[in-house]
Amino acid sequence: MTADRRQARDAFLAQAGWDDASATPVAGDASTRLYERLTKGGQSAILMDAPPGPDGPPVKDGKSYSAIVHLAENMRPFAAIARHLTQHEFSAPEIFAQDLTQGFLLLEDLGDGVFAARIDAGDSEEALYGGATDVLAALHALPAPTSLGCGDDGPPHIVPPYDDTALMTEAELLPSWYARLAFGEDLDATAQADFHAAWTQVLPKARTAADVLLLRDYHSPNLLVLDDQSGLQRIGIIDFQDAVIGPAAYDVASLLQDARRTVPADIEARLLARYEAARTAQNAGFDADAFRAAYAIMGAQRNTKIIGIFARLLLRDGKPGYLKHIPRLADYLARDLAHPALAPVAAWFEAHLPLEKICVPIDPDSVTT
Repeated sequence: MTADRRQARDAFLAQAGWDDASATPVAGDASTRLYERLTKGGQSAILMDAPPGPDGPPVKDGKSYSAIVHLAENMRPFAAIARHLTQHEFSAPEIFAQDLTQGFLLLEDLGDGVFAARIDAGDSEEALYGGATDVLAALHALPAPTSLGCGDDGPPHIVPPYDDTALMTEAELLPSWYARLAFGEDLDATAQADFHAAWTQVLPKARTAADVLLLRDYHSPNLLVLDDQSGLQRIGIIDFQDAVIGPAAYDVASLLQDARRTVPADIEARLLARYEAARTAQNAGFDADAFRAAYAIMGAQRNTKIIGIFARLLLRDGKPGYLKHIPRLADYLARDLAHPALAPVAAWFEAHLPLEKICVPIDPDSVTT
């Protein structure tokens, strides 16, 4: 943290009345955001520090990757989505203070009960993922919001669409970055064109129902157990600043094909059926068969994207720790590609990048960055 940023942080906390709090770092995510837990007088809060700015240089048509795929470039989306979720009685953190211009939020501390820690401590895996599944079913029953206030006098946040351009750009991280990791060079132009053509055939099949609000990174690191709550409110939700409007199946796949920990196939199947039953109870016109196809497509897109992201984190950012998750993602991807709706994409992988190769863990020490 630069001296200027430290000064701005201290001024924000002083204005919020937390300048005399003690601070300890909190483990973050793969982004550049920083988090601190503040404590004073038996109370605690979380400081979220995210200076505004694009995620990287322009990559296409003068736009950064974050702009193309609709990643948050400032704190306004987080503030807007947090308020939307709490207004509908979901357990997102309350905002105590904010400076959206400089990129500071002082948030309710939802604790350390992340899913992985609670499961390791003996909580039922299926019960926790089931509760999170129920939250999604309830959230997806709501009309998709378009314009949301951010709690200040600034403009509202317009929730962007998860359009096919964004989905394709994300998926193309795999032939761009993982190919370099696997082969030491880019795939040839024909293979890249075939990849694009295969996904062009498949992606429209995921849009079989009205789009909903997607939290987009809805999986175990961003889900917490709140022991002082019950029902849907027992599941705490964080890290939703990249929320978009898109196919409901995306967040269900994000949860049940968790990138950070393996969800057994039998639990995935039961909870997928549980979600479908809840949506059918809400809407008799819910098409479970169409949803299953959309689930496979969105799962394949997400797993393809994340494999590319984890390769990029090593090659671009020097962060090798995410490579250990790639074999799990390849296993999920194999489940998805078995669906007939994904036949063109499955054929591409078979021809250009067999999943057996992705399943082999890569030693980061053997990779030249």
